[in-house]
Amino acid sequence: MAVPSDIIIIGAGPTGLIAAEWLARSGRRVAIHERMPSPARKFLMAGRGGLNLTHSEDLLAFLGRYGPARAFLEPALRAFTPQDLRDWAEGLGQKTFVGSSGRIFPESFKASPLLRAWLARLGELGVTLHARSQWTGWESEGVLAFKEADGSTTRLRPRATLLALGGASWPRLGSDGGWAPLLRAKGIGISELAPSNSGVEIRWSAVFREKFAGEPLKRIAVGLGEESRRGEAVITEQGLEGGVIYALSRPIREAIAFHGQARLWIDLRPDTDEGALVKLLARPRGGQSFSTFLRKALKLSPATVSLLREAAGNQLPDDAASLARLIKQVPLTAVSQRGLERAISTAGGVALAEIDRHYMLHKLPGVFVAGEMLDWEAPTGGYLLQACFASGIAAAKGIEAWLARSPGNVAP
Repeated sequence: MAVPSDIIIIGAGPTGLIAAEWLARSGRRVAIHERMPSPARKFLMAGRGGLNLTHSEDLLAFLGRYGPARAFLEPALRAFTPQDLRDWAEGLGQKTFVGSSGRIFPESFKASPLLRAWLARLGELGVTLHARSQWTGWESEGVLAFKEADGSTTRLRPRATLLALGGASWPRLGSDGGWAPLLRAKGIGISELAPSNSGVEIRWSAVFREKFAGEPLKRIAVGLGEESRRGEAVITEQGLEGGVIYALSRPIREAIAFHGQARLWIDLRPDTDEGALVKLLARPRGGQSFSTFLRKALKLSPATVSLLREAAGNQLPDDAASLARLIKQVPLTAVSQRGLERAISTAGGVALAEIDRHYMLHKLPGVFVAGEMLDWEAPTGGYLLQACFASGIAAAKGIEAWLARSPGNVAP
């Protein structure tokens, strides 16, 4: 028999938790169901790297990071800005600071103190959290079904439902994309879930891979066609990882899908033009080996010198002009992206055309979707979490509006 309820949120990541807080502050009875033993596991893992909450750059530049999804996300991001997120964290006793790159972190540099304070607040607001409770879909008459840890089934018929189940990256932490078949069965359009903010696989030679895996490539630019980004990367046994690679996730993914590979180029000295490099390379080497000369004249690390040799088939150009050109555009071929099990985030998801401006599904009135389930992506740097928080609050506002318009309705 269905148990009456008010609002059910499925998924206890940042999107679901912030929506629950917003709704509970409005006096709504909110229950969160989470299939994992504890909430916000991916959020906690992000905290191992310092928990990059958001970014301090100008809002217009910030909004531009969301690419094609900007038009849809902008109202939510303007309603809950990076400064609002900082104020919220400080309200939980977690002061923040701006790092040298403009990224914003808690002063504790951890996620766990913030999460503990957040869960305590939710408890005080009357939000109930049901762990090990896996949503298995809808039963007849609009009833949500949940498989519990003891094998039993709980059936609930809320007045509104928020789906905040995350994408499909790092599935061992809880978000495995298992919701996709349940929504497709209801006729909801879903773009294929694919890795975003993911490393690339490059077929290194055995010698290069064994000697330089783990070495950083600092202060570089990486490009694909006319699109490029500056930052850092790390050589791995499989290829390349790092922020500058992640920032090109979408064009890399599209190139691989269309051509079967992505032809990247790396500028090892983006702050020095080609002409200046030619002059430096034309200097006498004296008794130095070629590698030593390159390291000293251009301050190239052993890894970058070997990367040049790797890209040139171990035959570096003899003349300064050709070598300068190679340094400015080291060609590399990415044959694939790392899989969802290692990607930081997910591209694809519920098509934005499937929801209205209040984040409610057109085909399922009273059912809302927010966070990484939706078809948007953004680079690392705080943009991911900011949009998850902002969309969660936008969906919570949508639920409030829905309940105000339809006080007697229940979600289908």
